[in-house]
Amino acid sequence: MRIDLAKLRELAGKRGLTLSALLSKAGVSKTAFYHLAHKSSVLPASLRSLADTLAVRPGAFLTETDPDVAKIQRIRALTDRIVAGDPKLDRDNVRLTLLLLEEEPIRRLQRSLTRGRKLHLHR
Repeated sequence: MRIDLAKLRELAGKRGLTLSALLSKAGVSKTAFYHLAHKSSVLPASLRSLADTLAVRPGAFLTETDPDVAKIQRIRALTDRIVAGDPKLDRDNVRLTLLLLEEEPIRRLQRSLTRGRKLHLHR
C-alpha cells in the first residue's frame, strides 16, 4: 500500500491544514514523510499519527498498488453494500457472482460448459 498524496492533501485542506502543517502537527518529519510517500512499505506509527491528526482512518489516504489486491478490495466493498441492502442474501453467492461478472463473457461460458460436462460425468 502507498499513501495517496492527493487524498491526504484533500483531507488536510478540509481541516484548514497545509501538508507541512499537518506533518508538523502530527510529529512526522519531512524525511519520514518522503519515505512514507515514495516507498511501497509504510511505517504504522507515522500513519497512525497522520490519521489521528486528521481524525480519519489510515485507509482514508492509502491506495493499493497491487491490482489483484485492489480488485479483491473492490469486490469485497461491493459485496458488503449489496448484502447490507438485503441481509437475506448469501454473502458468498454475491461475491462469486461479482467475480464471475468480472470475467469476459466467453470465459464465463467456457467455465459453465466445463462445469456442466463434469456434472454430467458424475451422475
